Amino acid sequence: MKSSNKRLYEYNSIIKENDELYRGVARTLGLPDCAFWILYALRESAQVLTQSEICNAMYQPKQTVNSALKKLEADGYIVLMEMNDRRSKQIDLTKKGELLAQKTVDRVIAVEAQALDGLTVQEQEDFIRLFRKYTDLLKNSIGTLNDK
Repeated sequence: MKSSNKRLYEYNSIIKENDELYRGVARTLGLPDCAFWILYALRESAQVLTQSEICNAMYQPKQTVNSALKKLEADGYIVLMEMNDRRSKQIDLTKKGELLAQKTVDRVIAVEAQALDGLTVQEQEDFIRLFRKYTDLLKNSIGTLNDK
């Protein structure tokens, strides 16, 4: 196996392990994956988000996000507020949703920050820079698949 293939295999294993960590934590916290990531996006954002912004932040299909939003709304965790464009709705946490977020995603975000603090500031910057660079290179390379 070429060394680049070995590193690629290791990278993909780490990414899958990371995904499994988040699936497991969502399950442990009693949340479906999509609901977990919706709450996460709402907590991470400094502003009220729309359904479209949630889809873009999560890289999930509109139908998947819409189904999870409807369930969160039916359970009383969020309200979907119509905007000027009736096709777009803002998402806001209810008091019940705020409590759920505090018990779940807020705790995860705190643990993530603690893990990141285990790296030096330089390591954090290098990690983010290199991960972004690799993702951009991969995005460009995948774009060439249709050229052949």
